[in-house]
Amino acid sequence: MTARTAVVDGSRPFGAHLRMSWWKPLVLIGVPPLVLVGLQVLSYQLVGVIEGSDDPMAATITPLKLLAVNLSIGATGVLTIVALVRMTKVPWRSLISSPRAFDARRLARYLVAAAVLVGAGLGVVALVAPEAPGWTTFGVTGTTIAMLVVIVLSTPLQAAGEELMFRGAVLPAAASWVRAVHPALAVGLVVSSLGFAVVHGSTDPWLFGYYVVVALSTGLMAIISRGLEAPVAFHVANNVVTTTVNTLMAGGGAFGLDRSTDTGDASLLILAAVNIGMVGLVWTRERRPRVRC
Repeated sequence: MTARTAVVDGSRPFGAHLRMSWWKPLVLIGVPPLVLVGLQVLSYQLVGVIEGSDDPMAATITPLKLLAVNLSIGATGVLTIVALVRMTKVPWRSLISSPRAFDARRLARYLVAAAVLVGAGLGVVALVAPEAPGWTTFGVTGTTIAMLVVIVLSTPLQAAGEELMFRGAVLPAAASWVRAVHPALAVGLVVSSLGFAVVHGSTDPWLFGYYVVVALSTGLMAIISRGLEAPVAFHVANNVVTTTVNTLMAGGGAFGLDRSTDTGDASLLILAAVNIGMVGLVWTRERRPRVRC
């Protein structure tokens, strides 16, 4: 058995399919978030110079700031996968799906379903707690158009980058500490979910809890479907649809992104239910018998 095949166990479920030295997961868990923070601080400073801002780290999200955030997260996700491949000699395709091959049709189907679920969730929020997301009035200006262009072109990169980092790398890396399958998956889910929530930097318990739910849900999607198509599809749909609505409801200006204490509330339970609903949809579809021609 060669070094390349020794770290991938196709008999184990996705998320617990890697074997590596105990110290390598520590590197993959600790270093990428530092790289991400460094890239975002540098990109915010650059945007501040371009925009002539006195406070480049302010919570207001402008088109250039959004582009900087999205590109830095996408780049960090790719760098994390590259680092894992270099450290373990594992084929990069096995970090996307295993033991099956990547399935673009699966990605497309889940993307459509996720967009419908997220749209429905935001509709419920608009009905029962319209003040919770910080929406003001509908408006379309030059800033709005610029934001929408950035959202469409770069937010999918950001969402995919987070999935590559946390579900493609951190989840199986942390799971490799434990040999028994179910405990290994539990360890991988807990470590990757807490890491995901911490990186988002919220001190509000509602928001922190919501990020944990998002991470646990997308982790379960990856495990159930044996790959990243479902979690990437949901993450892309969630971020694109939500950011688009926030932009259109910002009165024609830039919207704020405040994750400090007392910025979340019980309306996040509605969005958490959307995440759980997507897990149920993935479970139902993946358990459906396949018709072989």
